[in-house]
Amino acid sequence: MSNVHARPRSDAWQTALTVLQEVEPPYVPTGAHAMTVVVEYPPGDPGAPPHRHSGPAFGYVLEGEMVFELEGEPERVVRAGEVFWEAGGDVIHYQDGNNREDIPVRFTVTMLCEPGKPMLTLVSEEELAQRESRRAPRPS
Repeated sequence: MSNVHARPRSDAWQTALTVLQEVEPPYVPTGAHAMTVVVEYPPGDPGAPPHRHSGPAFGYVLEGEMVFELEGEPERVVRAGEVFWEAGGDVIHYQDGNNREDIPVRFTVTMLCEPGKPMLTLVSEEELAQRESRRAPRPS
């Protein structure tokens, strides 16, 4: 007996996937748990103060433009439809703020968090001063 109401099979799955980024697998803390969040900053907002994550983080900008800066890398702008990632651990994440004064920025991040540690830890002014030589030159 045939199912008259069955939907025909689609071939769209064969071309539906677009790879946005591929990276060597970073260190994943034993027992880590995954957390996916959406972050929204209003126009011109500087974002979170310098911080670090206990494990790797993978993100995608949904709307607007984000200024992204990790220790040892120059700051860059990540626009809607683009991706970013960081290894986490002992790396300072200096910037994740809104690059635009006229529109909000909205991005999603999936983080692998080390058990018993917060997903975000702020970096002290003292540590920032101690590690200043590790920060990439800033644009003038």
